[in-house]
Amino acid sequence: MSIAVPASCASFESHAASTGGPASAPAADEVAPPVVPLPGAPAAPAGPAGPVPAPRAASGPGPGAASGPSAAGGGVRGSARRPLAAALLAAALTAAPGARAWADADPAASAGPSAGGARAVLDGLKTYGQAVLRARDGSVRQIPAGLYEMRVDGGGMLQTYGVGVEGNAQPQARYTESGWGGSPLAGSSEAGGRIRWVLEHSYPQHNDLAGLAKAAGAGTLTAESAAAGTQVAIWRLADGAQVEAADQAAAKLAEYLQREAGRLPEPPASLGLDPGRVSGPVTGPTGTRLGPVTVRTGAQSVTVTPDAAAVAMGVRVVDEEGRVVSTAANGSRLFFEVPAGTPDGTASVRVQGSTKVPVGRVFSSGIPAEAQVVAGSSESAAAATATAVWPQPPAGPAGKVGTLAGSAEVAPAPDAGPETQSPEEERLAVSGSSAATPVIASLAVGLVVLGGMVVLLLRKRPLEGEEGETEG
Repeated sequence: MSIAVPASCASFESHAASTGGPASAPAADEVAPPVVPLPGAPAAPAGPAGPVPAPRAASGPGPGAASGPSAAGGGVRGSARRPLAAALLAAALTAAPGARAWADADPAASAGPSAGGARAVLDGLKTYGQAVLRARDGSVRQIPAGLYEMRVDGGGMLQTYGVGVEGNAQPQARYTESGWGGSPLAGSSEAGGRIRWVLEHSYPQHNDLAGLAKAAGAGTLTAESAAAGTQVAIWRLADGAQVEAADQAAAKLAEYLQREAGRLPEPPASLGLDPGRVSGPVTGPTGTRLGPVTVRTGAQSVTVTPDAAAVAMGVRVVDEEGRVVSTAANGSRLFFEVPAGTPDGTASVRVQGSTKVPVGRVFSSGIPAEAQVVAGSSESAAAATATAVWPQPPAGPAGKVGTLAGSAEVAPAPDAGPETQSPEEERLAVSGSSAATPVIASLAVGLVVLGGMVVLLLRKRPLEGEEGETEG
């Protein structure tokens, strides 16, 4: 078997550098401020269809009145035509409020943190020993147990352990950084917290093998036996697996780690944006800011790049002072500044950086049993994306836009006294357009056309029965 024995975390980072480390990148943060939902437009009341007079019955055949089947058929067609037209008009008027309500509905509610972080490819098991698994079906088999390595997209290397003992991680499988919820640790913060303690207090984070062996009463530990003992302890804590390390020193280490394991909190993402989506109406004569979106990261700095849609629509990513942002750090608050009159739409911002992935973060391939948990990391590339969604607000009484501490929100204007506005508030007075405008305009055109059809149906030509009355 091929065995790579990392001498220390420093040597691991040197190996990452020799294989092409990531360029320096920006940082991220975690705060989930409230996002104001889109105001729903009041539904316009449906006006009742006007009364349509019933066709008058002729008292008798007048002079010149047609007689026979043709006259009777004409009378039936004429009497049926008017109720049909009235029904069409009533249906259209009834549908109008629903169309308005649909047009003004909030297309996207605020979301939680973005699914940011690192992406990687599994290289395979690199430093390992053997273990004996007693499966639930009663079978007993020998399996490898130890430390994997991953190559991070964009640069960087990770060392990981498997979470589930039944997982059969495949080399070259693609993995994405995630929280504990996408692994066998879902719903068990205690197991996750204890596993993180093991990772922080054992190999490779604790690289003093002699000291580790002494603490565990394990005699002499090698990198392989230390990795095997650590993996066995993780399997036991994750799903209660009945597994034993084949090597005696590794078995002693596994027992020590399982017995002493404390409980640590879930680590943060290497890079994330919180929330991952914001929404709100475009108000004010010069536009609105949607946000904030907070950067969460361990990186010293991250780059901030709006997507092509944002650039095309003139949407800027700014800080709290309204300055365009191109770099950010942990805790930075970003806003989407949407110009007034911008059509309904969406825009995104992407942040990228380079940082060590926190020990205890999970990497998932989409199959929970194959999840990996980070035991060591070099500087690795990471990225996250957040999206803004906006409609035009419904037309209504003008108001004053509130402060920019959160998503743009409209507050009622004061009842009395002169109003003093800061330049920032003056920039954000309410505009009069509405997200429903295109739908309502189309509906109005349709109603006009339908009205014309009703008139044509009612007045296309005098009915034969009515002609007789007129002439009589």
